[in-house]
Amino acid sequence: MDIYEDARTVSRADLAAWLRQLASQLETGQVFYGAAGTIAVADQVRCELEIEQEDQDEFSIEIEFSWVNPKAAATTDASASADSVRKAGAATEEPESAGGATGE
Repeated sequence: MDIYEDARTVSRADLAAWLRQLASQLETGQVFYGAAGTIAVADQVRCELEIEQEDQDEFSIEIEFSWVNPKAAATTDASASADSVRKAGAATEEPESAGGATGE
């Protein structure tokens, strides 16, 4: 699902300035887009750089960053930890005897 997309032709100097601005935002952990959109950036990010030659005179550079939502990862980790604790607790419980009472 696309959240935002922007395509335009700019000068090389403007592109460099935009990339510096994006880099600065990435350092803060918050990237701004559109009129008022923001997205939180995780501490660990997967990066991909792809340089292609489309034909004799056309080249492209694609930069892609991807990460798991920091809040979703924390929720998933908490759920996984809780599941592990429940499973470990179930494995260590002593089974009840068939009569339901101990013979004293």
